[in-house]
Amino acid sequence: MKQRKMIMLTVVLICCMLAACSRNANVNNGITTPSTSASPSIEPTSSPEPTDPIKDQIANMSLDEKIGQMVIVGLDGTIMQAEAKKMIDNYHVGGFILYKDNIADAPQTLALLNQLKAQNKTNQAPLWLSIDQEGGKVSRMPDEFMKLPAALEIGKKNNTQYTHQIGLALGNMVHALGFNMDFAPVLDINSNPKNPVIGNRSFGTNPDTVIKHAIETMTAIQSTGVAAVVKHFPGHGDTSVDSHLELPVVHKSLKELKSFELLPFIEAAEQNADAVMIAHLLIPSIDNQNPASLSKKIITDLLRDELHYDGVVITDDMTMGGITKHNDIGDAAVRSVLAGTDILLVGHDYKQQTAVLEALKKSVTDGAVSVSRLDDSIYRNLKLKMKYELNDSAVKSIDVKAINEQIKAALASK
Repeated sequence: MKQRKMIMLTVVLICCMLAACSRNANVNNGITTPSTSASPSIEPTSSPEPTDPIKDQIANMSLDEKIGQMVIVGLDGTIMQAEAKKMIDNYHVGGFILYKDNIADAPQTLALLNQLKAQNKTNQAPLWLSIDQEGGKVSRMPDEFMKLPAALEIGKKNNTQYTHQIGLALGNMVHALGFNMDFAPVLDINSNPKNPVIGNRSFGTNPDTVIKHAIETMTAIQSTGVAAVVKHFPGHGDTSVDSHLELPVVHKSLKELKSFELLPFIEAAEQNADAVMIAHLLIPSIDNQNPASLSKKIITDLLRDELHYDGVVITDDMTMGGITKHNDIGDAAVRSVLAGTDILLVGHDYKQQTAVLEALKKSVTDGAVSVSRLDDSIYRNLKLKMKYELNDSAVKSIDVKAINEQIKAALASK
């Protein structure tokens, strides 16, 4: 019996030892014990990606707001009327263009632009307030201002300092009234003496003269805080038809255009032109179906891809005969956007303007135009507005005498 008890005791001791070894083995196999401290794992931190304020703004825009940014419209009268208010409140248009019949004198023009800006205060983006102010016969400024010479007179002087001073006077005059976009300078080469629409609006009859003085004018205007829109791509100089009335046809090959008409625009693209206006003219050698303003081959393939231009593309006035005599304006607007246009200029007729805006909206809801296509154009547009720090603050007063003194000095600088 005694021997059996000794055997049992021995067995119990062996089991206890085995259990202790098992516990030690578990600790050694990774179970934490008070005597060991585990290093906490540290997740690598990454810096947040910088946000793009323009993309953020676009993301917060409704479809109506996006479509509105792609249109600049004209208005009736010399004060803001109900239709202009609707364009701002209901359609959220990107801007306005004023013509001579909207301008009576300097105080009235200043007041009208301030009215438009005040009405736009609740919209996400400030307004483009634009004008055709070239000098010479294309002058919309109030009569209180001294007149500026036509481009051809400037080109004949062949003095870039004189050109620059005239450009500064032009830009400051426009800016002083509250405008922030000028559809100037003309980059067309006046190579056809029968041309009824360009003439002395061009700086000359050869590419070198036009490049030298048009680009000098462009940079001078920009330096005054006004976006300069060069025109009329791909070149309106060799036409014998006025596109305000009918669709001109240019019978030149792409090779011929590249060696002549396109040269000023190539230089403007290289000099980061703010915006390029597309003409209503047909060039069968490039696109025998669509005028330039509706042509993907001309806007996207040629201007964007081949000339590497990534600024704003804007049409000439879509209410001109070159478009409306051959197209439904709503359909033409959609085709123009599909071709690569960023802003449609619709200068006249409230019904035509609403037709364009409604057609664009329908094209998006029907899937013919993608939202991403709109966003590309809106990005360029808002980027340019940001460049010029546009806002809807009122311009309190204008010193006409000071502007005229600057014009006098510019004219004397020759």
